Amino acid sequence: MEFEVIRSNRKTLGAEIRGGKLIIRAPFFATNKEIDRFMLKNKKWIETHLAKAQAKEQAKASVRKLTQEEINALASRAKEVIQERVAHYAPLVGVTYGRITIRRQKSRWGSCSSKGNLNFNCLLMLAPPEVLDSVVVHELCHRKEMNHSKRFYNEVLRVFPDYREKYAWLKENGDALIAMLPE
Repeated sequence: MEFEVIRSNRKTLGAEIRGGKLIIRAPFFATNKEIDRFMLKNKKWIETHLAKAQAKEQAKASVRKLTQEEINALASRAKEVIQERVAHYAPLVGVTYGRITIRRQKSRWGSCSSKGNLNFNCLLMLAPPEVLDSVVVHELCHRKEMNHSKRFYNEVLRVFPDYREKYAWLKENGDALIAMLPE
């Protein structure tokens, strides 16, 4: 089994699947023998998650790419829909906000600046409406907490109790949506 070892100033061994490849994170002092034992002990987890990740990568490769015209249409629709959803949820969160920008991003679904400007990915229009709402609430809650602390998530869950379920949908299906963007 091929893998990459990344050594750092950490205390424990860890396994990570990224881009369909196995990465072992190890302390500087870990021996190759310890890494081998760790991999043997976690063989089932590694094999299961590696197979799942590789299947996802293959599925992404076969996804039809959106045309520029389709992306523009999504962005245009997103501008309308997302502004409406932000206006709906902002009073429930108890915050104000600045400019709303719709982007075509490969790594983020949304972001919030310290000035209160909100950015959203146009691909959210391809997700179920409640998933879009969960991202809107997430970003609006950053107006109260510019971090991902327990207080932040308590606020998100106060306004959107199904947040974890919708986040799980995005985590499971988001890569396939992003794969639709042309290179």
